[in-house]
Amino acid sequence: MKKHSFPRKRNGFTLIELMITVAIIAILASIAYPSYQQYIIRSKRSAAQAQMMDIANRQQQFLLANRSYATKDALAASGYTLPAEVAANYGYTITLQDAGTQVPSFLLTFSPTGSQQRDGDLTLNNQGVKTPAGKW
Repeated sequence: MKKHSFPRKRNGFTLIELMITVAIIAILASIAYPSYQQYIIRSKRSAAQAQMMDIANRQQQFLLANRSYATKDALAASGYTLPAEVAANYGYTITLQDAGTQVPSFLLTFSPTGSQQRDGDLTLNNQGVKTPAGKW
């Protein structure tokens, strides 16, 4: 009696199948990762912009109470601190123009640090002008 040999059942993947899968994953990752990085930058920028609007609101309240805008130190003395998630990615300065007969004004500048640095500065003044316009 003759024994029939049945084809062996394959278990697992061949090397070529594994390499094709790795190549496809690498291609997808090379497309997705830059988009993800841009999403993170925009997210951090949005958080900074929200804080800029909060500071501008505080500046208007300070102007009503004191007839001048607040310095960064005066804001800190009133209890304002930049939230940690924003402070980790941005530093800020407030430039005041309160000289003599001129109308008081301020320029708020957020400068990115660390991985956010390539995003560029954000500014907001007392008249609500936001620059650069493409990032607002």
